[in-house]
Amino acid sequence: MSDELRDQLPDDLNAVDFAGAYEFPDNSRRRIPAAIYGVLAAGAAIAWMSVDRDTSVIVNDGALLGAVILGAMAIISFTSGWRMSIDEREALVRATASVGFVVGHASAQQVWRGIRSRPTWRIFCYSAEEPPLQRGLVLVDSVDGTVVEVLVEENPDLASPATAEETK
Repeated sequence: MSDELRDQLPDDLNAVDFAGAYEFPDNSRRRIPAAIYGVLAAGAAIAWMSVDRDTSVIVNDGALLGAVILGAMAIISFTSGWRMSIDEREALVRATASVGFVVGHASAQQVWRGIRSRPTWRIFCYSAEEPPLQRGLVLVDSVDGTVVEVLVEENPDLASPATAEETK
């Protein structure tokens, strides 16, 4: 069974075996396949325009359809290839300043929002008390660092309001 094909992450995306500070790959890498899609779209369009489609058995109107689809994919991939200027540490700092309480535990996750897949850090944080009395969810834009959204609430994991009073 060792010969069977298996999917695996590229080395730069596999954080399991990595020791040390992990740097999330920049979203602008999407521009590489965008360029490939663009070249293929141009090739299909040139083939469609330069061949007599009535007599050709290889090039037909499907080449034009392929050029349009590949061209659309090139545009989508290129315009969603945002260059990120905010890493997860800076996003955690901005989230901590936004929630209005001293942060204890926190985690950052890269997500994408909108039709152009703008990269955004989703920061989930708990207050520093033990057990934490509040929690917050903050969305920080990875491109320009603006805080997109802040949600703060009492920690619903506490058993009852009396439990929260006992911890004060």
